Amino acid sequence: MREKVTKVYKFDELSNEAKEKARERFRDSAFDCNWYDAVYEYAKTCGALIGIDIDKIYFSGFSLQGEGACFEGEYHYKKGALKAIKEYAPKDTELHGIASALQGEQRGHFYALCARTKHDGHYYHSGCMRTDIWDNGGEIDNDEIEDQLRYFADWIYTQLEKEYDFLNSDAQVDESIECNEYEFTEDGERV
Repeated sequence: MREKVTKVYKFDELSNEAKEKARERFRDSAFDCNWYDAVYEYAKTCGALIGIDIDKIYFSGFSLQGEGACFEGEYHYKKGALKAIKEYAPKDTELHGIASALQGEQRGHFYALCARTKHDGHYYHSGCMRTDIWDNGGEIDNDEIEDQLRYFADWIYTQLEKEYDFLNSDAQVDESIECNEYEFTEDGERV
């Protein structure tokens, strides 16, 4: 019988090169679960505050042309939306702008505009949303409502990209490795 002895190291004991090798192996594991669920919930909460009830969110990517996010749901006027979103997300001026524009457009239509968005096509970005808009008189064309709903989809994509970048950051990967007390060989292979 032959016995082989291997030295094991904690992450902070590895060389910089070995740490990078270990990080690369663990980066992908951050995305094994539904990492985007928290972003979806945040988007649904923010949407509800400004009158957008989201049924489903679709997204793709972060590195190729044509990637983005879109959603299916309904929009109705929500009294006090601007104030509510400013209280909930006080630093998010993009959301404030969307809420303000929706409210302004509603004012000109006596607060009777409603919309439904549906995914349309093979890609997932704001341009792949079909938007039907109506008021008390029936279906109408309204570019401003459609544009604001697309801006909201783009906002969702930005939130997803920020979360992806955060989970992919060296600091976050390092923290995950250290919290789990993984051990490695000298060259960064997990034991």
